[in-house]
Amino acid sequence: MKNIHNIGVGNIVFGENHPLILIAGPCVIENENECCRIAEKIKDIAVKANVPFIFKASYDKANRSSINSYRGPGVRKGIEILSKIKKEIEVPVVSDVHCCYEVDIVKDVLDLIQIPAFLCRQTDLLLDAANTGKPINIKKGQFLAPWDVKHVAEKVLSTGNKNIIFTERGTSFGYNNLVADMRSIVIMREMGYPVVFDATHSVQLPGGMGSTSGGQREMIVPLTNAAVSVGCDGLFIETHEKPEEALSDSASMLPLNQLLPLLKKAIRIREAVRSE
Repeated sequence: MKNIHNIGVGNIVFGENHPLILIAGPCVIENENECCRIAEKIKDIAVKANVPFIFKASYDKANRSSINSYRGPGVRKGIEILSKIKKEIEVPVVSDVHCCYEVDIVKDVLDLIQIPAFLCRQTDLLLDAANTGKPINIKKGQFLAPWDVKHVAEKVLSTGNKNIIFTERGTSFGYNNLVADMRSIVIMREMGYPVVFDATHSVQLPGGMGSTSGGQREMIVPLTNAAVSVGCDGLFIETHEKPEEALSDSASMLPLNQLLPLLKKAIRIREAVRSE
């Protein structure tokens, strides 16, 4: 296996011999006060677990199932809120870009630019994001084999930007279902890139509720444990104080009060695997 590249995001480093990283936050920015409150609570949890933390929330959910679903405050208002969280709570921030024009708006705030799974092969979007010089978190598409991410990486590398992280978030398994194949984490890491496991999108049932996606929240913990055991470099966890009331991905987000025990167990597993 190639040595895993060390990728810096703010004062945090992904890579071999570095701590397990937490990327976490609500699925979408619902309002400024709530978003700031959740960010502060997650930071407290991360400190207790001794886990480096990057805050994530989407300013626009551009791929909602229904035209009537809440999408978020939009890029300009959303990036103001993320900037406030970055400065006042003192954590790095990440959000997903959907269009090339958004990249120029967010590049001076985001510490990590995320490419959504459905857009992971969009060449112009990848190139524009990479040309910022910022580290890029690319979510592997539900339709993509893990060995095919090398072609995605080549697009980013063509700009001279080598700061690539991949996120495994499940693979389409028939209609309205995903399967988390732990081989994907191993295969992508063998290419030399840090790999994050998205523990909450991997339990989605896309479109499973008709006009919205369902989810199997009870699978978050066992899949997290499995991903850590095979060597993932970070965990991506969408969390909410009251997931059942969330405006997006309510069926698949982790209740915030379950985050600390999940992290503590993940760290124990990681330590056990590394001590072998």
